[in-house]
Amino acid sequence: MTLSDTSDVFDNYLIEPLDKQDRAAFSCGVEPLDRYLKQQAGQDARKRMAAPFVLIEKSSSAVVGYYTLSSTTIIFGELSTEITKKLPKYPNVPATLLGRLAVDKKYRGRRLGEMLLMDALHRSFYNEIATIAVVVDVKDDQARSFYEHFDFIQFPNFPYRLFLLMDTIAKVFE
Repeated sequence: MTLSDTSDVFDNYLIEPLDKQDRAAFSCGVEPLDRYLKQQAGQDARKRMAAPFVLIEKSSSAVVGYYTLSSTTIIFGELSTEITKKLPKYPNVPATLLGRLAVDKKYRGRRLGEMLLMDALHRSFYNEIATIAVVVDVKDDQARSFYEHFDFIQFPNFPYRLFLLMDTIAKVFE
């Protein structure tokens, strides 16, 4: 799992915390994700419910993608025995929730979703808050396939909830 063949195209973009960027033109084609960025993300950031990050095209200052991070927990019993045998036996273990990730439909096919994901994993890994994994709740099979391509694992009893252990993420950034 790497941002393979990083090309100069990524030099045309930057990822920064959500602030006062103009989000009105953003459209990923999924109404709840569009609405969240335009109407709710700023409020979530101010209330410290989520940390939204936006992908900006440098030449136009357009918001072309975004993701959110927040804290969550994983119920110990939801993990496989192979994983839990390596962990302290707490009822819940800390994790980072990658709550949303979307790319404007006009910018698809440029691997910007991969760029956003790698940035989210990087921020999660280098965060000073303890966390054992990054968790995503996906909406459909296409989204699940995207995350599985990057080695995310399904929770045994929840086919649309996946995680990636920090030990695996560490290998990407070492």
